[in-house]
Amino acid sequence: MQIIHRIFILATTILISACSDSPLNNPYPVEEDNKNIYYDTFSERPKHLDPALSYSSNEYVFLGQIYEPPLQYHFLKRPYQLIPLTATEMPVPVYQDNNGNVIDEESPSEKISKVIYRITIKPGVLYQPHPALATGKTDEYIYHTLEKNDLKGVHVLADFKETGTRVLTAADYVYQIKRMAHPKIHSPIAGLMSQYILGLTELSKQLAEEYKNAQTDEASYIDLRKYDFEGARTIDDTTFEIVLKEKYPQFLYWLSMSFFSPMPWEADVFYSQAGMSDRNITLDWYPIGTGPFMLSENNPNLRMVLEKNPNFRGETFPIEGEKNDAALGLLEDAGKAMPFVDKAIFSLEKESIPTWNKFLQGYYDTSGIVSDSFDQAVQLNAQGEADLTEEMKEKGITLLTAVMTSTFYTGFNMRDEIVGGESERAMKLRQAIAIAVDFEEFISIFANGRGLPSQGPVPPGIFGHQAGEAGINPYVYDWVGGKAKRKSIDVAKSLMIEAGYPDGRHVETGKGLVLYLDSPAAGPGSKANFDWLRKQFNKLGITLVIRATDYNRFQGKMLKGTAQIYQWGWNADYPDPENFMFLLYGPNAKFEINGENASNYKNKEFDQLFGQMKNMGNGDARQLIIDRMVEIVRRDSPWLWGYHPVAFSLHHSWYKNAKPNLMANNKLKYKRIDPVSRKAQRKKWNPPVWGPVILILIVLCLSIIPAIRYHKRRERSAAL
Repeated sequence: MQIIHRIFILATTILISACSDSPLNNPYPVEEDNKNIYYDTFSERPKHLDPALSYSSNEYVFLGQIYEPPLQYHFLKRPYQLIPLTATEMPVPVYQDNNGNVIDEESPSEKISKVIYRITIKPGVLYQPHPALATGKTDEYIYHTLEKNDLKGVHVLADFKETGTRVLTAADYVYQIKRMAHPKIHSPIAGLMSQYILGLTELSKQLAEEYKNAQTDEASYIDLRKYDFEGARTIDDTTFEIVLKEKYPQFLYWLSMSFFSPMPWEADVFYSQAGMSDRNITLDWYPIGTGPFMLSENNPNLRMVLEKNPNFRGETFPIEGEKNDAALGLLEDAGKAMPFVDKAIFSLEKESIPTWNKFLQGYYDTSGIVSDSFDQAVQLNAQGEADLTEEMKEKGITLLTAVMTSTFYTGFNMRDEIVGGESERAMKLRQAIAIAVDFEEFISIFANGRGLPSQGPVPPGIFGHQAGEAGINPYVYDWVGGKAKRKSIDVAKSLMIEAGYPDGRHVETGKGLVLYLDSPAAGPGSKANFDWLRKQFNKLGITLVIRATDYNRFQGKMLKGTAQIYQWGWNADYPDPENFMFLLYGPNAKFEINGENASNYKNKEFDQLFGQMKNMGNGDARQLIIDRMVEIVRRDSPWLWGYHPVAFSLHHSWYKNAKPNLMANNKLKYKRIDPVSRKAQRKKWNPPVWGPVILILIVLCLSIIPAIRYHKRRERSAAL
């Protein structure tokens, strides 16, 4: 009779579930249904959560919500604008000469000896609760002198029962800058910052010697408070200074990145103790910050959970934005206290289809669009503009698009004897290829229309980019009917004749022109791309040979300057034209120098103008210089200008304040969720399907009839 009992339990469970407000397929606990929780995904585990180490967008998803550098980007305004975060106001650089005299900002660079940024932070800012800050009755830190036995039973940070906090100080920012010089940390921007921050190179050497001579184990701790250097110093509890060796206006952008977040010295002491790293209790795993959220669960094989920092001081939503923001409902929360959500749960999703299905079921609040789901989500109208399908509109889903501050391009090695050099012949050849390679077609085929053909090195949204007719590349496009139209292939063939390659054959030898593309890409996914590229070159009679190799060998070829043609991309570190123009700056060549100028392009006038432009403030004078620089590289054509990706994202009707911001890392605090609406929609979209369940119950019931009959016969036999 146990079978009957089990069937009864199963039926009862199903009946109880049927009475529940929560769908049967809900992957979350029922008690979360009405809570103010944001649900999202991640596909790649974060490697570093130490702000001095992290330089990856998948890590910034978490770091940006926990740590607070002095500055941040305005959430709504475009072009992107820096505003204070923990700083009380925007720092203004003070320029000094060799004698310490204050000089004008417009003084020649060679006269500027120091640039001083004085930063004052808001008083009373508190760190999140953390064991490193826990103190006893005598104000001594509880967990700073742990012995081996003290760590018995400790496996995660939450196993430390006591937590504490303290006020953020200016010294915490100085401490973090010193951490860039620590020999054990290997900060990815230490080399760059050493070029600008006064004394950072010398501090690195001093700490390296100290670390080398330390007679301790791998958990050795260097007390950075003991090492003073002129490049970063504390003025008082809320004020500190950063001193640069030369003028570098883009430095303000770095002050919005996690590298310049504060770090309490107590965290360094706490995590450096013997036995901590063995348990993975490190700063790379358990961050400590002053931001609106703290990492309450780090399980990168399942999920990452951020919860509201109970010590957060509070911050209000912006009261102004762009012209149309109010009409779009983006100012409904103006002046209201943030953050709006209490918790954010990021679930690991390695496959795109399950992610997409869960989004459609309402279990993720937002989603990107992969190629497999594109046609289900988006349709292109007659003008080629993206619009949602009826299925998406019926669900109240909204589509957001944003041109990314990125560029993907195909480059020529300017050291190559055929495609490189400054000769008229080589320049005409590059221009012809630039016309022939149809990136509008590429975007349509390989990116589902999600991209804009590049007209030069500076993407939309970055100062210096020109829109409309003024912004087209006249060597590749004509302006026709209010739009840029790629020049005909006949124009490209004429350029080939001028270059000495009629119909793709050398005018003197008659040999067909063969060019080589070096690429680390391989496998079936790359074949279609390569086939398409070969066809583009073949329009001009050029044979393109693909030389596929592994990434290390490809990097070696680039460093040696032996690759002929290559494909590359760049994502903006900060929204300034200098961050793109330096990709073509001669002294930044990849060959021998290992810079980011992968084409090894060198033009005397361009390099001279770059030196002027990089230190200028945005304005008409800077725009004129940028326009001239863009004209030079368009003419010389060291790149096939490629395209700027357009990001497509979807969000449900209950998800508010969903304006794309490609520069800000701390966007979670602006998000608002309507959990009541979400719960109602989930229930509507996930009705229980009882047919299979009822069928199973019928089959089970029928299957036990013989057992019941057999049981009754046994009872009668026993009675006889």
